[in-house]
Parts: sequence; C-alpha cells; structure tokens
Amino acid sequence: MTLDDLRVFVAVCRAGSLSGVARELGRTQSAVSQHVKRLERETGVGLLERRPRGVVPTPAGRILHEAAAEGIGALDGALRRIGELADGEGGSVRVGTGGATVRHFMAEAIAGFRRRHARVSLEFRTETSSRRCFDALLAGTLDLAWVTIGPPVPGIEQRPVVDLPWVLAVRAEDPLADRPAIDAADLTGLRLVRLPPNSISGARLDAAFTELGVRVGSDTSVADWDTALLLAELGLGHTVVPAVPGLRAPAEGPLRLIPVPALPPLPVGWAVRRWDALTPLARTFADTVSDICTPAGTPPRRTPEGAALTRRGA
Repeated sequence: MTLDDLRVFVAVCRAGSLSGVARELGRTQSAVSQHVKRLERETGVGLLERRPRGVVPTPAGRILHEAAAEGIGALDGALRRIGELADGEGGSVRVGTGGATVRHFMAEAIAGFRRRHARVSLEFRTETSSRRCFDALLAGTLDLAWVTIGPPVPGIEQRPVVDLPWVLAVRAEDPLADRPAIDAADLTGLRLVRLPPNSISGARLDAAFTELGVRVGSDTSVADWDTALLLAELGLGHTVVPAVPGLRAPAEGPLRLIPVPALPPLPVGWAVRRWDALTPLARTFADTVSDICTPAGTPPRRTPEGAALTRRGA
C-alpha cells in the first residue's frame, strides 16, 4: 500500500469514476484500477462497487476513504507549511470560489493581501457548487472555499462571514419599480429567473417562499447571480438575488433593485476542513476577506487558534 495508491483511491471516491480520475491525472484507466486493486489485496475486502454510471465506495471503502482523505490532507498541509518555513515569506493559498465570488467579495482583499505578501501565490479554482467545493476540500486540493452556508457536512467546518439581504430585480418600466420595498405577497404570480433548486442558495430561497406561502413561476434558470441580473435587465423576467457587496443599479439605468425584507438573509462565508490545520497565510487571507466583507460596526469573525468555530462533522 503506497501513498500514491491512497491518493488515487480518494480521487476515485470523490469523482465516482475511474475514467474521470484517469483523465484528470493523465493516466490510463487500467493504471488507476491497479491502484484500487492493490489496496483491495492489502485490505482483503472490496473497496468499490461498480454501478451503471460509475463507482461508489463499499462500507469498507468509505472507512478507508475517510481515513485516507484525513491523513493525506494533514500530510499535504504539513509539507506545505514546511515549505513555507523554508521559503520564508513564500507559499501559496488555494481558494475555491463561485462564478461571481472574486468580483463581489474578494477583489479588495486580494489587492491588500498581495501588497503585504508579494511572494505568496494565490490560486483560485471556480467550482460549480458548494458540494464540489466540499469535495475538493476533503481531497486536500483546496485550503479555503467561499460558499453559501448550509447544513452540516461531515469533515467540513463552515464559518458564516456576512448575511446578505434579498432584492427583487425588475426593469425600470415595471409597475413594481418605484416601490421602496416588496412585500412577500407581491411576489406571488411572478415569473422568475431562478437559481438552480439543487444549489444551497436556491434551496434556501425556495424554502423561504414555501414558509411565506409565496408561489412563483419560472421559465429560466441560471447558475450564478450575475447572469440572473443580466437576464432580468434584458427583460426575460424578474429575479430575486442576494444583495452582494457592491451591487448597485444606476438611477438612470434599465434595472431597479428593490429590497424584500420578509425573506431571511442568506449567510455566506468560509468552509475548510479544519481551521486549526490551516497555514498562517491561508488564515490571514481568510481574515482579510472577512474583515472587508463585514458591515461597519459588526465585530468580524476571525480564525485565530482557539476562536469559536462551527464544527461540521467529526
């Protein structure tokens, strides 16, 4: 059993596909399969179950996957921290983001961090969902991920940073455009450009609609908030989106953003495997983003050793 065997096995469990991992690693599917077979010979049990659309770990495979992911992540973190000690101020911070995250939440923080840590490499990976961010964190390929805070996820710690109120985006000539705020009842019957229902933010919005008795229709769904706003501006429908930092509608522009105070704010923030295992550079970057995103007068949530954190799973 080698460390490479375990790395490949963790990647297969994460991807649910031998061929997908082979493409990702630039190897043949047979070579990837040999790593798994070697582990199965060593443990004496089957570790993967073949399904029509990929593979899933067996009960024994889940045990090994959880232990291997934890151990590999800790080892990779230790090696990176040793490398940073050797390089002085050098090192890297790997951040998982959504499509609009960097622009709305991190632009100022990136500039400030770069001025103070010119030799540090900032690596950003755009993921299509919080679930994929969590998978990458568990696989040890990310240090931090900016996500919509959702239900507990085993092995992941989530820390809310800011609560985003919701706004209704409408064209300037829409009958609702001059309202100072929108009541929940006024949303009923609207045709919305929707966020995907399988996303955390989309699910939270749907749950709020259900609780408030709001029934809306939809002809269009999009993967990110910026695209929803663009389609609303083009007249394809109304949309309800979080009021991300810096979101403004020019007074003479085609779009109006109207608060919907009845909808509960959307919490967003950081997800990591373990805060106490982050490198000092990663903690510094996380705190820089958090400080900038936190509204004035609100004590920022920081990440020093011993801080109060939300543990998601063990």
